[in-house]
Amino acid sequence: MRSFTVDNSLSGEHVVKACTVNFPSLTKADLYKALKHKDIRIDGRKVSSDIKVLAGQEVQVWLPDALFEGEAASPRKASDDYTVVAQTDGLLIVNKRQGLAVHSGKTASTNLIDIVRETTGNKNAELVHRIDMNTGGILMIAKNKDYLEDAVKLFKEDLVTKRYRCIVVGKIPKDLGEPVICDDEALMSEVSAYLEKTPSGQVYIHDTKQEGDLPITTRYRVLGYYGGLSEIECELVTGRTHQIRAQFAHLGYPILGDGNYGRNQVNLAFRAKDGGRIRHQQLWSTTLMFGKISGDNRHRELSGRRFSIEPRYEVDL
Repeated sequence: MRSFTVDNSLSGEHVVKACTVNFPSLTKADLYKALKHKDIRIDGRKVSSDIKVLAGQEVQVWLPDALFEGEAASPRKASDDYTVVAQTDGLLIVNKRQGLAVHSGKTASTNLIDIVRETTGNKNAELVHRIDMNTGGILMIAKNKDYLEDAVKLFKEDLVTKRYRCIVVGKIPKDLGEPVICDDEALMSEVSAYLEKTPSGQVYIHDTKQEGDLPITTRYRVLGYYGGLSEIECELVTGRTHQIRAQFAHLGYPILGDGNYGRNQVNLAFRAKDGGRIRHQQLWSTTLMFGKISGDNRHRELSGRRFSIEPRYEVDL
């Protein structure tokens, strides 16, 4: 994937022309094919026709890296895509960059698990769990299927706690839900709702249960207020699709930079540290905590341990 921000000289031009100007190695045939498969996004929204673009909009082109050959000054290194936070005999805990899918798909020619298999030489590596492409941060990779099986057991037995940090728009109250003391004695506020996932993958949150809805629960605490923004830490009690993003948008505090559940007009009002647009949702998977693991599990050495990373926000708090 490559992206660019439309400048004034291309404002009002069609997206195909804007793409050919920014990526000379791409042909119009490549780009029309990308439109057909909805592999071009404008401000995070998939488009299927050669519409006009405006100054300040971000255009993402989801095509194989080989088509951009000659554009990059040097090849990417593994460290550009992920770093190893911790390693055991059977497990890698890695910190992935934002914008990198964790597995292959029709819109992702480059993905974390393939990169890990190539750079480590371990073709048997498997994802234990997933995070969104545009969410950065920490996740687990098993070194083979036996270790994968035991790692999955940890989740089924509620022995893994996942925490995230994010920036939301607005001054979120500290007590939207019920107070709860977490396993590490952190005091958080617990909010619950119901999640609807449509066949197309879109997520909606309801305060009262409707047919087919799944219950969701998230814990959060406020880490700080910064003008019109709040930084919060969240703990997933349930782990549904887009749970944090959709639930906090439903509460009136969307994650900054989220074009699906937030408002692009609001996102465009904030700037990144370099003065440009915010490119990704400001959401990071930051902590994994392990409970008491039984001696017959291959990952027993992780019992009681905690692994954390610092989020690399695009905005300066």
